Amino acid sequence: MKILLVGSGGREHALALGLKADKSCAELHVAPGNPGIAPLATLHPVDINNNQAICNLAQQLAVDLVVIGPEIPLVNGVADILRSAGFAVFGPSKAAAQLEGSKDFAKGVMRDAGVLTARSFTCTTQDEIEQALDTFGAPYVVKDDGLAAGKGVVVTSDRATALAHALSTTRVVIEEYLDGPEISLFGISDGRNILPMQPAQDFKRALDADEGPNTGGMGAYSPLPWAPEEIMEDTYEKVLAPMIAEMAARGTPFVGLLYAGLALTNEGLRVIEFNARFGDPETQVLIPRLVTPLATLLYKAATNDLDDEFLQWRDESAVTVVLAAPGYPESPTTGLAISGIPDISGTQIFHAGTADHDGALISSGGRVLTVTGVGADLTEARDRAYRAISRIELAGSFYRTDIALNASIAEKGN
Repeated sequence: MKILLVGSGGREHALALGLKADKSCAELHVAPGNPGIAPLATLHPVDINNNQAICNLAQQLAVDLVVIGPEIPLVNGVADILRSAGFAVFGPSKAAAQLEGSKDFAKGVMRDAGVLTARSFTCTTQDEIEQALDTFGAPYVVKDDGLAAGKGVVVTSDRATALAHALSTTRVVIEEYLDGPEISLFGISDGRNILPMQPAQDFKRALDADEGPNTGGMGAYSPLPWAPEEIMEDTYEKVLAPMIAEMAARGTPFVGLLYAGLALTNEGLRVIEFNARFGDPETQVLIPRLVTPLATLLYKAATNDLDDEFLQWRDESAVTVVLAAPGYPESPTTGLAISGIPDISGTQIFHAGTADHDGALISSGGRVLTVTGVGADLTEARDRAYRAISRIELAGSFYRTDIALNASIAEKGN
């Protein structure tokens, strides 16, 4: 099987590794990719925002499967163009990708599907915004309606800060605060069936102890020893299956990866948000744990053939830690030299924002590298990840030191 993977981040590096490990993958092409992916695949310098360029490349390569990594091409409708050209595509149509492209749209689908989420108001004027803020009170939750690279959400007890963010965009969703631990749980769907993956937890804030601004994610781990045993079954029955059924009933079946961001509240499971693609950095802990051959799995999803499929997992733990550039997330410094990347057993270094400059590795984004450790338990996985990341040299870079810390302590106490 010839496969084209679209994207250039840490998520795509992890997916490339998983796809390449499947014996059915004869050729792997990645557009545009990054220096970390280069040893695994043939890279093609394509603008991922140019739907026709992606389609032209797929035709030129005569691929059997196209896997779309990032959200922007999906929301822009690249999957529709590719399917019209006859390609099997893992990734939702433009209409189905609105589950991520519009918070307001997702709320409407949840309402019709009977999926529980936070009460909310969609606002376009200052009067509506102020009324919504006062209805729910602090802590205030303000979300950009459209795409914001994981950074369009403000959760604050300061009303002025919440109001300022709400007024900075044309359309916002203001909702009640969901109190409880958060979980990321993905499902792989062929438009009719959906297979829940193992849960993960990511860390959105930039600094230790959940301080600092929201980011695209500073680390993640899986499995979750503290989560209820029935979390996958509950999420399938109450969230994933109803959403897939509702999207199919609307005539816009969801084919691809449905990411459910969940809160475990005192009242039960509630949806925080949906994304229409693999999460980053959760993918960097899930793919190393997945036994099921990835290329075959995604091809079956893309060709409406998941009826008899099930997922198998390694009985291991994985922890990933993001190395961020100075100034991230507001204004990351790029073009800085990277050195000292170690080769340590039980670890994998995923390139997220790197580039090759005259044979030297430099930073090209805010999240530069994602370092994953795999071990028998979270403690061993953490040790490996932090031992590896501590050796990497990137001037002014930083990382959180508490990824999976509490969970590893609790796990040891069991």
